[in-house]
Amino acid sequence: MAKHAVFSSGTRLWKSVDCVKSQLRLELTLACGQSFRWRETSEGHWTGVIGGRVWTLTQTDDTLWYHVYKNKVEQTKGCDRKRRAGTSSLEENKSEKKFKGRVKEEEDEQVAVTPVKEEEQMLRDYFQLNVNLEELHTHWGKADPHLKQIADIFTGVRMLRQDPTECLFSFICTSNNHISRIQGMVERLCQALGSPLCQVDQTTYYDFPSLTALADSSVEARLRDLGFGYRARFLQQSAKQILETHGPQWLKGLRSVPYPQARHALRTLPGVGTKVADCVCLMSLDKAEAVPVDTHVWQIAKRDYKFASGSTQKTITDKLHRDIGEFFRNLWGPYAGWAQSVLFCADLKKFQKMKETLCLVQPKKEEEDEEEEVRTTCKKTKMKTEGKETVKHGKTKSACYELDKSWDTASH
Repeated sequence: MAKHAVFSSGTRLWKSVDCVKSQLRLELTLACGQSFRWRETSEGHWTGVIGGRVWTLTQTDDTLWYHVYKNKVEQTKGCDRKRRAGTSSLEENKSEKKFKGRVKEEEDEQVAVTPVKEEEQMLRDYFQLNVNLEELHTHWGKADPHLKQIADIFTGVRMLRQDPTECLFSFICTSNNHISRIQGMVERLCQALGSPLCQVDQTTYYDFPSLTALADSSVEARLRDLGFGYRARFLQQSAKQILETHGPQWLKGLRSVPYPQARHALRTLPGVGTKVADCVCLMSLDKAEAVPVDTHVWQIAKRDYKFASGSTQKTITDKLHRDIGEFFRNLWGPYAGWAQSVLFCADLKKFQKMKETLCLVQPKKEEEDEEEEVRTTCKKTKMKTEGKETVKHGKTKSACYELDKSWDTASH
């Protein structure tokens, strides 16, 4: 049985991609509610499924490391090859063994090259490593001082590019739910309807269910028994509607249509409102401008940006959702959804310790700004009063003294 890979045991089992932490931080990106299938299997090591394969990821300051486990089919083929090799070796002489050994090494080397390149490309695509996050932060910082303060602490939060089927049906499960419960639901969904991929440390990992599996008439009752409630019907009916009305490639095809059209198309599905549609657009359909709005984001807009529209409302209407989205798109630009994810991540309870760091840094900066303002005021006052009568000059000195005194108090 395979064991979860750990980087401290050596780099032999690991492959790598150059990637500094300012471009990607796994502990933020994989735990902020974009995907619900990643678990921290040991400190700094995250295990999950991408493209029907099980991965463990970890990182050092300038490198993203990954290990891909063999699926059950690959493990079976490997065992068959070993058995065949053991039987035939009894009939081979030494010279034939050496010759065949050299040929096999060459074949294995050729076969190994393609999977490594393919795996690296899958990883780059999943994390959208072609997008330069540092350049985005520079752009956002010029437009929005508040976001700059948050982003200086919450660096490396990236948007994932997930499989559209997994993303859509995972987010249908998010209705009136919280992250830990959603994770449990998605895991049960995969166990019930997905194909087993491999077993690692007595944990079996499953592929995400296909549309065909989700659309089966027995699915709703089965998922209700697993605690999905009313969401069970939405999952089964959405899969059925996609297959019967559009076809299995329809979701991926939405990547090539404009954002408003893709959002509208998704909203025709049972259980898909504006927020879920925007999540799917942003996290799987290449719509970087999509800004999903929930109560967290609404509070951020009101609290940090004095967004007044809809302030008397108790719920988020479609109009309010659009207004908030347009407000942030005008502020942040074409990658507004990426910017919003930084603020959303910083607002999660699990990351409040990191946010406290920001609260400690901010007062210090304010003190420095006050000190600079005091120095400037004193300098201007001194220049204006120079050469004037002693009485008037004495008053100015007194004013400067009071300012200096306040500066000393603030700095200590």
